[in-house]
Amino acid sequence: MKEKISIRFFNDVPVRAVWDEEKSNWYFSVLDVISAIRNETSYNKNKNYWKYLKTKLKKNNSQLVSDTNQLKLMASDGKKYLTDVIDSKGVVELAAEFPAKISSQFIEWFTKADESIDGKSKQKAYAGLQQIHAYLFGGLYDFAGQIRTLNISKGDFTFAPVLFLKDTLKNIDAMPEDNFDNILNKYIEMNVAHPFNEGNGRSTRIWLDLMLKKSLNKCVDWSLINKKDYLEAMILSVVDSSKIKFLLKNALTDETNNREMFMKGIDYSYYYEEI
Repeated sequence: MKEKISIRFFNDVPVRAVWDEEKSNWYFSVLDVISAIRNETSYNKNKNYWKYLKTKLKKNNSQLVSDTNQLKLMASDGKKYLTDVIDSKGVVELAAEFPAKISSQFIEWFTKADESIDGKSKQKAYAGLQQIHAYLFGGLYDFAGQIRTLNISKGDFTFAPVLFLKDTLKNIDAMPEDNFDNILNKYIEMNVAHPFNEGNGRSTRIWLDLMLKKSLNKCVDWSLINKKDYLEAMILSVVDSSKIKFLLKNALTDETNNREMFMKGIDYSYYYEEI
């Protein structure tokens, strides 16, 4: 079973989380929370601040320190390290240790934010998609989150030429996403654009679910869609979108706040790419 990971962005600062199968709970990186609240990108400064705060909390016999666990999270170098983590309740308690003027916005965001990627990343089509791609492939590709600068093709099909890619993405960004058909049209056009060197399918499927959730309060239960049927429908979508729309529409669910559904979507998204 693939490891279940999640991410949220607070003012463009990533807050990573990992699913603890044994405890059936999400745990968030303490240093990421501190980085987001303090708007501080220095790992060493955040680490030292946590060391100071942990000492202070221990003196006050705070339960927060004893509730802190260690789980492995992937760092920017692509390797996994044991990291101090806390659950959702602990995140709010940790944030409350900061002055209200800098923590109140974070607490409000955290308690109301969409799971994994916040609303800001959904406001602009390819900007949000870049954030998704950067997270999925950071540490794996040096071009993670970067729009490609080379022409690419698959089989006999050539994706949008680099010369026109910038304008193509702007046009896609302007496409409406107010109903199912429009959202799927936007998704199909982004697939034709293929903005990244690698990882387009995995990134755009997550992006599609975010658009569906934002506009329709729906997402796709990808486990209901056969891999072969999906791949054939996507190839055909360039000239006929009816099959892919049929497959996806019949797999829609309103379980948009179910984290397991979200993570299952990521698992199946990777499965679709396996040969």
